[in-house]
Amino acid sequence: MAVLDQKNIKKCKIPEMDANCDIAAIDIIERDLHKDILDILLQDKSTGRNILWACDDYSGYGCKYKSGCQITRDLIARHKNKNLIQPRILKEKCYQKERTRTHAEVFTPSWICNEMNNYCDEEWFGRSNVFNNVNDDHTWLATNEPIFPSGSNQWHKYVLSKRLEITCGEAPYLVSPYDTTNGKIIPIEQRIGQLDRKLRVINENMNSERYWFDWVVKAYQSTYGYEYQGDNLLLARENLLYTFIDNYKFKFGSEPNIQKQKKIAQIIAWNIWQMDGLSDCTPTGTIDNPNRNLFDTTELQTTLSMPCSIMDWENNRPVYFKDIKKDQE
Repeated sequence: MAVLDQKNIKKCKIPEMDANCDIAAIDIIERDLHKDILDILLQDKSTGRNILWACDDYSGYGCKYKSGCQITRDLIARHKNKNLIQPRILKEKCYQKERTRTHAEVFTPSWICNEMNNYCDEEWFGRSNVFNNVNDDHTWLATNEPIFPSGSNQWHKYVLSKRLEITCGEAPYLVSPYDTTNGKIIPIEQRIGQLDRKLRVINENMNSERYWFDWVVKAYQSTYGYEYQGDNLLLARENLLYTFIDNYKFKFGSEPNIQKQKKIAQIIAWNIWQMDGLSDCTPTGTIDNPNRNLFDTTELQTTLSMPCSIMDWENNRPVYFKDIKKDQE
């Protein structure tokens, strides 16, 4: 397994970035997040504990960073390395390759995400080039006209349509805050993720802050994704949270209050969850043994994997993902 330590880092090369890449903007520093928000983003709703590292890439930092251990706020927000968890594009080249070799982690360029999402929308709308037009050089330009005619309520159906990104990594098919090929920030009007598109539709049709937020909640409740590795999962959740914040500021010129951020974060913690896609269960973990003593050599207790739960927002109750999956077969 790859271990992220100083010896490995010295052997790696920093990936070449576009001159316009805004590293500070695309690398979310966990210690800068409100502690309550970060605690929510670290929750595992299936187990009632926190998400697991689910890889040994960070075990060089200590026993609490091993695969089966929970990711806690103290481990990442108070770590001397404030850039402990970074997006793939900012990771050293040899570390990227090692992640691909050991975890089958693949790099998906934003232009591919865009074209695949365009195909999905072509099927939904029955026509092509709904949200953008693709150029020969893999760039794109957003369409100028509103997606739905003025006065039409068909946009409700689009926002409520359920979307799932499997093995989502950092969730590039759902949200696109930056271009994964060069690190450039993507303006909100040009973003191509499935949730980005729902938010565009809401921005075009809702001007009241109250009703805008109500529909944004619905958009998040109908958008799902799962991932195995804990660092990727946290990055995906952060990307979805900051997509909400970006759109709120874009629409209303200020940052949403902490209560609204918490509400969206809770939805994200349910809808973007940690799961082994082969078993539909949580990874196996370890927890501290509360009954240990000075002479106890087994300080950690193994926890078994369990079926993953997601929220049925229409009926406001958790359900097993495997049961939902079975109903769709």
